[in-house]
Amino acid sequence: MEKNQGKKETAESINYEVVEEVRSKMPADDTFEDLSMFFKVMGDETRLRIMWALDCKEMCVQDLAETLGMTKSAISHQLSLLRRSNLVKTRRSGKSIFYSLSDDHVIMLFEAGLEHINE
Repeated sequence: MEKNQGKKETAESINYEVVEEVRSKMPADDTFEDLSMFFKVMGDETRLRIMWALDCKEMCVQDLAETLGMTKSAISHQLSLLRRSNLVKTRRSGKSIFYSLSDDHVIMLFEAGLEHINE
């Protein structure tokens, strides 16, 4: 008895021109690894709360901790991860270090995500 007996086979054709065009534009594997890590970092609720606060206003660790009801240690740990992923940047003023979202791309991604889920 044949394996596919009783099943309808569909005739699908592969458009090799499209396949090759997309393959030729596909980034290297390490680019996808970096992108995956980027979204994993952004995929944490605590880090998103920090990003939301920083989208409103540049803040120091103490202000973030008070705003979010967390310890300074916990905030510092999360900010470290966000800095390593280039999602936040720092500015020193005297003894204080202020954090903000790193650039317009990060702001746009964050705000677009909020807009998308609030539709």
